[in-house]
Amino acid sequence: MQFRIGQKVFAPSWWATLLVAAMLPLFISLGYWQLGRAETKRVLMAQAAVGQKSTVIMSASNADQLPRYQHVRLSGWFDNAHQVLLDNMPSALGQPGYRVWTPMKLSDDSIVLVDRGWVSYGDGANKPPAESLQVSEQSRDVTGIVDELPRPGVRAGTAGIGTSWPQMLNFPTLTELRQLFGPKLQTRIVLMDADNVDGFERRWHITQGFGPERHIAYAVQWFGFAATLLVIYVVVNLKRKTS
Repeated sequence: MQFRIGQKVFAPSWWATLLVAAMLPLFISLGYWQLGRAETKRVLMAQAAVGQKSTVIMSASNADQLPRYQHVRLSGWFDNAHQVLLDNMPSALGQPGYRVWTPMKLSDDSIVLVDRGWVSYGDGANKPPAESLQVSEQSRDVTGIVDELPRPGVRAGTAGIGTSWPQMLNFPTLTELRQLFGPKLQTRIVLMDADNVDGFERRWHITQGFGPERHIAYAVQWFGFAATLLVIYVVVNLKRKTS
């Protein structure tokens, strides 16, 4: 392949052309992917801002319709005997441990999993002492933020449902959780407010990881790689005509 441009000839090798043809679309697509991630996080942050302006009473009739990050109030009873330890969940400082999910039975007979926060692995057996998870089963009000079940980047195998409590699970699906709690379990969880009693470390991050600005910076970086690759491809293969 050869093109004459004024006093110069553009004559790239076949392997250079193939390399650019493969890498250029990749860099551009990664840039647009990062822009998409930034927009997703902007939307989540906007939802969170709106949701914090009012508190809604959560029940079986509205649980599925509530927007993500809506601030809610629950009235019911904790089921102390059937708690879930969500494994491989780091603390706000990156320490390994569990998130404690305690089912709350509401007055309409539905069940909502309340995330009471993070606890560290116990000494030796990698399990916190059972007494440290205990919570009163008296009727109470709980406030918090509606959220979806956490999902792994790549799901491998099942959550690891067993026969003993508390269950130590690894990113369970709604289907798996309903095997434990029945069909009346709501699809959403509630992240318990930090000022509620009987909780653990609760530093909720609305956007997991970093904010939209970092994604935009990464997008600019990928687009810059694409532009640099194209410039190098042209400059290296554009030569002055010798005859």
